[in-house]
Amino acid sequence: MKISEAIILAGGLGTRLRDAVPDLPKCMAPVAGRPFLFYVINYLRSQGIEKFIFSLGYKQEIIEEWLADQFATLDYVCVIENEPLGTGGAILLACKKATKKNVLVANGDTLFKINAEELVSLHLEKGADCTLSLKPMKDFDRYGVVELNEDRSIKRFSEKQHYESGLINGGVYTLNVEAFSGEKFPTTFSFEKDYLEKFYTARKFYGVTDEGYFIDIGIPGDYHRAQKELQSHPLDLSAIDKTWTLFIDRDGVINYEKKDEYIRDWSEFKFYDGVEAALAAFTNKFGKVIIISNQRGVGRQLMSENDLLEIHRNMQSAIEQAGGRIDMIYYCTSTDNKHICRKPNPGMAFLAKKDLPAIDLSRSIMVGNKPSDMLFGRYAGIYTVFVRTTNPDQQIPHPDIDLAYNTLADFAKAL
Repeated sequence: MKISEAIILAGGLGTRLRDAVPDLPKCMAPVAGRPFLFYVINYLRSQGIEKFIFSLGYKQEIIEEWLADQFATLDYVCVIENEPLGTGGAILLACKKATKKNVLVANGDTLFKINAEELVSLHLEKGADCTLSLKPMKDFDRYGVVELNEDRSIKRFSEKQHYESGLINGGVYTLNVEAFSGEKFPTTFSFEKDYLEKFYTARKFYGVTDEGYFIDIGIPGDYHRAQKELQSHPLDLSAIDKTWTLFIDRDGVINYEKKDEYIRDWSEFKFYDGVEAALAAFTNKFGKVIIISNQRGVGRQLMSENDLLEIHRNMQSAIEQAGGRIDMIYYCTSTDNKHICRKPNPGMAFLAKKDLPAIDLSRSIMVGNKPSDMLFGRYAGIYTVFVRTTNPDQQIPHPDIDLAYNTLADFAKAL
């Protein structure tokens, strides 16, 4: 994935949702207990996006306050439309904050689960100005569908009203920032009409057909459908089998942690009572057992990476002697809270999914002792289990916590 920056168009009013969602920007409409934008951000992060540029307009302060509260460690900036600029003007404004040659563009009110790797690969291979994600549809009424040549360049934008089948513009694009910004546009313009449809014969525009999940909450029917389809189901421990993956934090869960300090060598490492037996039980129950750990002590040069690796080797050896197994260990040494792999950011979960494609994050559990572990799980689409080892006063119930136990050993017993 060589495009890591995305523009999110989040300035819409949501006129068709006025009765259901008064006085909110469309992307902030509540879906299954969270603003819809939550799902858009996290899906794009799962596809390799690390930095976001939000183009805001209507009641932008609501979105800005929510991002600051719920995505404090997200790498993002906001640009504000002082007057309606249309989709094209909003993208052009956001491009001024882009730091990369190519960006992904998406709508904050639409969730299209594209294969970003395929989209980006074609875009870069062709040196394209813009590459569209296209959704196949059947028997629908719509103004305009996209037709492709054999090399997947744009052949034409049809202008019929009813189609038995066709490819619709899904609203997710890869865009060459320099090429787009170099065009001369009016102050307010439509990206679709005044750029794509106007220039498709003269510019390098391509399309990728994608069968991924698609929902546009600007359509009232889709908004109500999203409430059911994006709702997570309660964690049922009896459903766990070898198709499930267990992610576990290390310090304060597997071993005693040092308050406001780091475990710097093996002599300081001490398992909690019952942990080795618990990990043996997890090995029998789950298909994969993976450790996910922030290790900023290395980044701060308070210990070396070799020190950390020695701790892990000895830890794994002790676990294996007790009949358990750790399949992978992911750790982040960065001191930057906005680094994609530093929890609560979900990058380590996505690395695990890339390394082990059989992992199903919807059939996974994150066990941790801090709110950041629980938020990591929510961002990655993983169930969460909180252990009270170091935070016994954590408020329960909590929207980021599915189940809570006193220790890791108690969780193992519950299985």
